[in-house]
Amino acid sequence: MPALTLPSGVTLAYDDGGSGCPLVFLHAFPFDRTLWQPQHVLRDVGRVVTIDLPGFGESPPVAPFTIDGVADTVAAFLTELKISPAIVAGLSMGGYVALALARRHPDQLRALILADTRAAADDPPTKENRTKSIALVTEKGTAALFEGLLPKILSDQTRTEKPQCVEQLKAIAAQQRPAAVAAALAALRDRPDATPALAAIAVPTLVVVGEHDAITPPLTAAHLAAPIRNSRLVHIPRAGHLSNWENPDAFNAAIRSFLKELKL
Repeated sequence: MPALTLPSGVTLAYDDGGSGCPLVFLHAFPFDRTLWQPQHVLRDVGRVVTIDLPGFGESPPVAPFTIDGVADTVAAFLTELKISPAIVAGLSMGGYVALALARRHPDQLRALILADTRAAADDPPTKENRTKSIALVTEKGTAALFEGLLPKILSDQTRTEKPQCVEQLKAIAAQQRPAAVAAALAALRDRPDATPALAAIAVPTLVVVGEHDAITPPLTAAHLAAPIRNSRLVHIPRAGHLSNWENPDAFNAAIRSFLKELKL
């Protein structure tokens, strides 16, 4: 397992393969870098780096865990690995981190990929649900939390036609530390609104959304893309909230097309 300990003392586990322009992937909640396995094929067009965010996968936890703090950690990682500026892709929670990175460390970015995510902060009902989820994961573990998320996080088609994919995701989620998952839930609940900073994003940006995403639906993706001057919005067919996993061929094709536009 490659791992990098930063000057702050935080250690991040990661995978690194391919060559060329760095493509850095930040995973969704409540998973780890293995969520990006379907994107390893992109090593033929770039250097693919997938990170376990603090507390997830093989990365030790940190306290406090905040979205802005994790963005600072990712920025330090890019600097230490000497891959800045990079194309940074974030899905769901990873997208929140990528947006914070764009706001706090814009010089670290060559381009941005925002998948199945949103800029707005949680509304009161969502905040309340996060708090309930903290209690659930603390009492019953991450597997129990994922069972409740499953109807929202995957499309009906994926759950019906790809049972192996569902089981793989369950296994990844079940491995995550309950305390780290609870800390991340609190960070998601309390994260600031990223909307005011969208107009300041100056790098080319690809916004990707599953056509059946029930958590951050296509209209949310459109609202995310609209204020970003140099943005492109792509819908992924036959996919819900985990579009990279549910329809990797279409997801990867969108990235390849984006990279071609960047002339990389």
